[in-house]
Amino acid sequence: MLSLDDRLRAALAEDIGRGDATTLATIPASQTARAEVLMKESGVLSGLDVAARVFTLMDPRLTVRWSAVDGEQRERGPIGVIEGPARSLLSAERLALNLLQRLSGVATQTRRHVDALGSGHTQLLDTRKTTPLWRDLEKQAVRHGGGLNHRAGLDDGILIKDNHVAAAGGVTEAICRARTHAYLLKVECEVSDLAGLREALRAGADRVLLDNMNDDLLAEAVAVRNELAPHVTLEASGNMTLERLPKVATSGVDYVSVGALTHSAPALDISLNFLSSRTETQA
Repeated sequence: MLSLDDRLRAALAEDIGRGDATTLATIPASQTARAEVLMKESGVLSGLDVAARVFTLMDPRLTVRWSAVDGEQRERGPIGVIEGPARSLLSAERLALNLLQRLSGVATQTRRHVDALGSGHTQLLDTRKTTPLWRDLEKQAVRHGGGLNHRAGLDDGILIKDNHVAAAGGVTEAICRARTHAYLLKVECEVSDLAGLREALRAGADRVLLDNMNDDLLAEAVAVRNELAPHVTLEASGNMTLERLPKVATSGVDYVSVGALTHSAPALDISLNFLSSRTETQA
């Protein structure tokens, strides 16, 4: 996997191209500036270190000082100051803000879902429905918002979905194959009804994903699990909304996975405003 610095350098190159034409045409090379990063709406912060790294990769002479930390719920107002060469500050601004807004949006979306679940037994999971090449940052933002991470990728856990079941010839066969060929990994299997749940429990799944079950069916599924295999964890997924989550939590499922944490999180409104600027004179 590409390092964070490599990805940020590529993103800067994509934006700047042959050069920031506007900044080069209007700002002298000797000009310095001091700018403020401002939250224009309340939310949970994530990506402060990433945004700071964009600026320092652009120009090591830029300094970034945050007055907030990742995972912090903040109201509207300033959260940091950036100082240094004005050209570099302006050229790095958009990428830094894009990442900070996006990741803070994910963290804020996650916190809303965590709050909706309440303080009971059920915990919130993310999914792999993430932006390509930025999954690690988005999953970190989920943690900053109080959620938990599901698989980071296809290599660190087995999740047998409906198409795997169809291709393997059934739930039992798919789980048996997984146990044989990847015996060191936890095995989770997706089912859509109670018959599938019973089959997955009897076949030895470690966790069962209850796909698109209504609230009453989720409660029944928990009762079946408690009777047949109380050690197995249950994950509810599909059609999860903020309004529905409190009821889902009362069903007794262990986890709820929500793709919207990452694939539909609105960006948090964060801006950068110049506070002062001056042109250095040569001695």
